[in-house]
Amino acid sequence: MNYRYRINYAKEDGMRYTSNLDVHKMWERTFRRAKLPIVYSQGFHPQPKIQQASPLPLGFLSKNELVDFLLDQEINTNSLKENLSSTLPSGIVINNINLINLQEPALQTQTEASEYHIFFLDPIDEKLLIKKISELLSESSIKRIRRGKSYDLRPLILEIDLTEDTPLFLKMLLKSKEGATGRPEEVLSELGIPVESTRIIRNRIILSDFQ
Repeated sequence: MNYRYRINYAKEDGMRYTSNLDVHKMWERTFRRAKLPIVYSQGFHPQPKIQQASPLPLGFLSKNELVDFLLDQEINTNSLKENLSSTLPSGIVINNINLINLQEPALQTQTEASEYHIFFLDPIDEKLLIKKISELLSESSIKRIRRGKSYDLRPLILEIDLTEDTPLFLKMLLKSKEGATGRPEEVLSELGIPVESTRIIRNRIILSDFQ
């Protein structure tokens, strides 16, 4: 019998410029070092059954990343966390590990949206930014080019809000579905804010309800 586990983890400064592919390989190495009874796919080139949620762009940080993996025996989640945490590289911190229903769809297909917190490294004109946000949200369509193809950014923007917290930050809720993913740096571009003058942190990944 197989058992499906989900790790909720933070990606911090030490892994900020590590690509999504390299993070995937990091988890493979970590599971091997921890000597977990990982389940492999069938075929000529068996691969460990590991699924990540929506890829995190290079240079972004995250408080809430998700990765699923299969084991062929049940292991206490506290023991798993302790074992894995001792072998992880600097910059990856496990928040929690949960046993997940095997019947759930693939993690990637459950991903609905991502919430980002954008902090400003340079002073901003708060009133002007509020005006630009209002104008952006009032648009019915925002045409952009990504990888040589035209797309509409507007339906990918679910919410934008400038918080009153200290320090001030911009909160964005963007669609994060396969073939329909909103990227915060593209929204920042529409607002006239250079991405280099911000620090972008994914605060949470929102999954569809599994029935």
